Amino acid sequence: MSPLLEAHEITKRYGSVQANDAVTLSLNGGEVHALLGENGAGKSTLSKVLYGFIRPDSGRVLVDGKVADLRSPHEARVMGIGMVFQNFMLIPALSVTENIGLFLTNLPYVVRRDAVEGRIRLHAERLGLRVDLRAPVRQLSVGDQQKVEILKLLLADARVLILDEPTKVLAPHEVEELFEVFEALKAEGYAILFITHKLREVIACADRITVMRQGRVTGELPGVLADAETLVNMMFGDKHPSARAEVERPAPHGPAGKPVLELHAAGTRATGSETALRDIDLKIMEQEIVGVAGVSGSGQKELGDLILGLRPLATGRRFFLDADASGWSVRRTRESGVAFIPEDCLAMAAVPGLSVRENLVLGSGRRYHRGVAIDWSALEHRMADSFRALGFPVPRLDSPIGGLSGGNLQRAVIAREMAHGPRLVVALYATRGLDVRSAASVRDLLKKTRDAGAGVLLISEDLEELAEMSDRLLVMFGGALVGEFRRNAWRAEEVGHLMTGSRRSVHVG
Repeated sequence: MSPLLEAHEITKRYGSVQANDAVTLSLNGGEVHALLGENGAGKSTLSKVLYGFIRPDSGRVLVDGKVADLRSPHEARVMGIGMVFQNFMLIPALSVTENIGLFLTNLPYVVRRDAVEGRIRLHAERLGLRVDLRAPVRQLSVGDQQKVEILKLLLADARVLILDEPTKVLAPHEVEELFEVFEALKAEGYAILFITHKLREVIACADRITVMRQGRVTGELPGVLADAETLVNMMFGDKHPSARAEVERPAPHGPAGKPVLELHAAGTRATGSETALRDIDLKIMEQEIVGVAGVSGSGQKELGDLILGLRPLATGRRFFLDADASGWSVRRTRESGVAFIPEDCLAMAAVPGLSVRENLVLGSGRRYHRGVAIDWSALEHRMADSFRALGFPVPRLDSPIGGLSGGNLQRAVIAREMAHGPRLVVALYATRGLDVRSAASVRDLLKKTRDAGAGVLLISEDLEELAEMSDRLLVMFGGALVGEFRRNAWRAEEVGHLMTGSRRSVHVG
């Protein structure tokens, strides 16, 4: 079978950075082709070349064996190439049918809703992509929104589907449903490029796997021959972490020390599209990692904002180290020893126009102030120690932080936040977007921070990570805590149903 889409010797350079170095890749109909690599390996650049977002410096893209000069995503879609991004391109207020209709280019001047819905249902029923076509997108689960994105591409006659981290916001049973969709698409001859950091998922669904490192392809192998250790070796060479080990920490009889944070019947008001919190009772002890599971939009971000003081209490009280912190400002909260790793580091924890060095001093209070000046030497020394503890390379301090890749920006923010021995760490998706090695370093540091006496609130979409890290696991849905489990006392399927509201019972382990 000849490939539907090919990349031959693709090379792309940004200044001194070689993003892609003679990369060759082929996508065949009827297969899932997984693309793996650490942060900065060149995966995103390659996918953008294939989708027409950027033009390579050299090399060729072939569609059905013919050279294709892709100068825009529109031209890629005309040639049957579609892409589902990490952040969905949907209009929340419009219905499913309206969102899909806006994406189509071959509609008549007068559009009949029933005709469009008939076309959608034809694909949805055949491929297991059933969704309420009249429902506003804002009312759909994340898994159903992803189905809408795939339907948009299928109705636009895409034959090649590029999916960038498609499982990052899905509950376990939704991941299984997505893989069932993959099987249906394969049976009809579609080619799927599956970009992910989750080795277990690659092994579960990929027919072929390509691994990239430092802009180059380091190898390709059939999915049936892949295991975690082999893939990690291909990603990192001889300087690699072992594949994630599920290190079991015995369930404590009771957390040592005193409470670091307490919320009593805490609630917030809904503003815009944000979720109101309802009757949150939460206690985080010294030497404890409390994990929080929930699909996107369940109130996790709002919980982090409430703890930091970014969001005022509408009801209830907040205590930090036995002090009533209900009315504390963000500055006072931070200076009292609260570190924050946000969901979106560029939007919430960095100023893009400032240098890396200038961003590293943010949030440190007056720690490095010497009168009206800043002791940059002391800052650089302390931050170098923090980067070293994490196993992260130190970026060029005089370069704009907004020019860093997403993974490198996240590394810089984490190194800054963990540099001064925090009493409480609020981590929202701390390892999302990081490669295996960097993610392992972050998890190890969070454990060391806990063991040194701090409390950690870890919000994550990765249930494997939560299983490894959490001393207690909480589940959020609709702005409320709907489940609590002791370590090793929960099953992923049970938590997944609580996360999506498909099971209402609360189990306390």
